[in-house]
Amino acid sequence: MSSTTSDFFQKVILFFVLVFHLSASACSGYKITKNGKTFFGSNEDAWRLTPHLWFETAKTADTYGAAFTGSRFDGKYGYAPQTGMNEMGLAFERLASYHPVQKVTGNKKPITEPTNFLKEVLKRCKTVEEVKAFYSQYDHSYFIEDVFIYVDSTGKYLIVEPYQLTIGNEPTYVIANFCPSITDKEKAFRMDRYRNGVEFIEKEYEASFAYCRELSKAMHVSRPKIGDGTLLTSNWNLNDLTFQLFFYHDYEYSLSYDLKTELAKGDHILALHELFPPNKEFKQLATYQIPQNNMKIGLMLVGFGGLFFVTALFFLVQMIVKKAVIQFRFLPLVLVLLGLLFTYYMFVLVTNMSIFYFPSPYQDATRWTVTITSYLPYLIVLLILPFWYITFQLFRQSNWGKWSIGLVTLNLLAYTVLIGFFVYWQFYFF
Repeated sequence: MSSTTSDFFQKVILFFVLVFHLSASACSGYKITKNGKTFFGSNEDAWRLTPHLWFETAKTADTYGAAFTGSRFDGKYGYAPQTGMNEMGLAFERLASYHPVQKVTGNKKPITEPTNFLKEVLKRCKTVEEVKAFYSQYDHSYFIEDVFIYVDSTGKYLIVEPYQLTIGNEPTYVIANFCPSITDKEKAFRMDRYRNGVEFIEKEYEASFAYCRELSKAMHVSRPKIGDGTLLTSNWNLNDLTFQLFFYHDYEYSLSYDLKTELAKGDHILALHELFPPNKEFKQLATYQIPQNNMKIGLMLVGFGGLFFVTALFFLVQMIVKKAVIQFRFLPLVLVLLGLLFTYYMFVLVTNMSIFYFPSPYQDATRWTVTITSYLPYLIVLLILPFWYITFQLFRQSNWGKWSIGLVTLNLLAYTVLIGFFVYWQFYFF
């Protein structure tokens, strides 16, 4: 394949992922205030392999230095902040969520650089009231797929939803991947990590690193398929400006930092996965190959999708404009139906990362068409041996044309290769 062709297919895959892929990351967080101390905890649940911690010093007299963690690289803007704390004891976390689109009223500034915007909030604000005033200037519905929690050293917290800003001052608060203003308790409790956090705090709570470690552990995610889940846990003391980090849901080892000490060293960044002891489950995640982290597999699936679509179109035309051959007259119809189904399935696999990590058959809560495609690997297993037999017979005695036989053969090879990948991705539950 030429470099030009490869670049084209890479751009196609990237376009589909950016436009159609909905992140299925499952983050959670909480805050605890007791005896004049406030702690803030965050679990970042992601499939990325590049968790980082970095420190940015104040550049002017009216700004503050801050620490950030994040794992998604945003080009020239650096890593996008997932959570962080500034030297005034203001901390935050970003969580994926859903909110229906609404009309924005009033004259609001647009958010054009989200990574820089989130950094600026911590650099310019010291209380949740100031954060609310800062956000109020902007059309924060830009973050239509996110909800944020900000907590200051007094224990007050601000929930930033796409169309609403709400300040609270309860001694404890737990949040996960939902907008509180449109989510009732019953629905929120369907999320294990949220329910576990609420029930853990209801028993008793303390404002200490030891307690936060156990609470974070109770709320963490570790999925049974390949052990993926919580990438990074960060627990922040908003009063003395210290924090602890736990890597890849291993709560036996932590790194501790003092914000003031680190800021005195100047701007610097740390690759966290290099600082923690070897983690067996993280190694498994790092070596797990899927279309979103292996471009060759992605190109293969795009190529198969093109083959299946061309096959469906070819035999559909054959059925319309030509008389069907007597031998295997049902086969063109089967190839048309399979071609259309698997064309869509290749698109689903390239644009939906969560399919490869959640148990099979994958259930999509918002798109029934995606759920149905999860049964296609079983269909092709049932058909593959008859398919091989028919193809062998076509070569031996069929009066089909060379183009028809060639397409049938290519489809057979593609489906056989896919079965191998389906086994590797554990798409079969038997």
